[in-house]
Amino acid sequence: MKRLFFIISILLPFWAAAQDEALIPYNDSTRTLVKNLRNIKSHINLEFASSANAYFTDGSFDEASFKINRVRLEILGKLNDDLSYHFRQSFNKYSNPYSVDNISSSIEYAYIKWHGRGGRFDLVAGKQFLAVAGYEGYVNGLRVREFSDFNNNVEIYQTGLMGVVKMSPDHHLMLQVTNNRNSVDNDMYLYGLPGGLESSKLPLLATVNWNGWFADKSVHLMYSASVGQLAKGKNIYYLMCGNIYEKGPVLAYLDVLYSRSAIDVQQRVTTLQGQMRGSLPVTAQNTEYLTFIANVDYRFAPKWNAYLKGTYETAGVYEANGWFDKGRYITSWNAQACVEWFPFTADKGFKVFAHYLYKGYQLSENADALGASIPHTQRISLGIQYIIPVL
Repeated sequence: MKRLFFIISILLPFWAAAQDEALIPYNDSTRTLVKNLRNIKSHINLEFASSANAYFTDGSFDEASFKINRVRLEILGKLNDDLSYHFRQSFNKYSNPYSVDNISSSIEYAYIKWHGRGGRFDLVAGKQFLAVAGYEGYVNGLRVREFSDFNNNVEIYQTGLMGVVKMSPDHHLMLQVTNNRNSVDNDMYLYGLPGGLESSKLPLLATVNWNGWFADKSVHLMYSASVGQLAKGKNIYYLMCGNIYEKGPVLAYLDVLYSRSAIDVQQRVTTLQGQMRGSLPVTAQNTEYLTFIANVDYRFAPKWNAYLKGTYETAGVYEANGWFDKGRYITSWNAQACVEWFPFTADKGFKVFAHYLYKGYQLSENADALGASIPHTQRISLGIQYIIPVL
């Protein structure tokens, strides 16, 4: 015991000194950010959106309320010709750290990008956009009043690495390896990991993505394929086809999104379980989801824009398991119409909008057998959006 006490008494001052050591000593010659501001290109943006909303269920009025739709802080820029960075935090999301990547769920972007080989190659490290969500997921969320069910139920921001090879100015090939989840199994699945399955030791998702621009860059195609492991011997697959046309006053896109997962990551089939079963609910397996998204924006006057958007989605089970028979369970669609007014021509970041949303669902006999019920909903919104260029 005396020997142990002696060793601790010798090591303790060194341990304490290590705890007090500064990240960068005060006399270090490294130039601080403030001293280096003239050489750093940086932008700080604050995004804000709010609206007054009236909600309806199956045609009957439910309630009316005000809502802060989105508040996000974005910091991005270049440290030098070789390094750039991007940080973005949403204040409308939970701020608790995820258990897998140890970063707040409210942080969407937190990455460093290295530009190498004369601009022909990029390497991205950190939390980034997951290239499975199509143009709807890629475009700034302020331009999307209502996401598809697919993108509402996929965590499209994950931590990992991405390499981009610019084969030419119009053709980019990307390889991305990220986490395929942010939480442990019991937090990720509503009813936990299905019985008899072992947790994955490599919960990663690998994605190959191609971006191509044609017709003087008015046509943009973004296609990708992904595979990842959810549990031992249980995988998930994504296919994405994004097709964008943007020229003059017109922006139009068509996204086709597909996922096939051995465990129900999106939970849309799992949550159909009602009160008709005599046993406890379980997480569904062998699910597949297909989504079509069509959107057309038209800037019909310098201060006015209008758009129509529609989605068609299906959810089903490709192999029977537990309570879940093989077949389709949900067919859903939503229709949207929006008019936007930009009162200040010189300030394109501020706009007033009026938006209508209709979401409809048709459940199959398989879903009825689970005691499922999903009502049709409508929403009418009048709101404002503003992107404030702080710096």
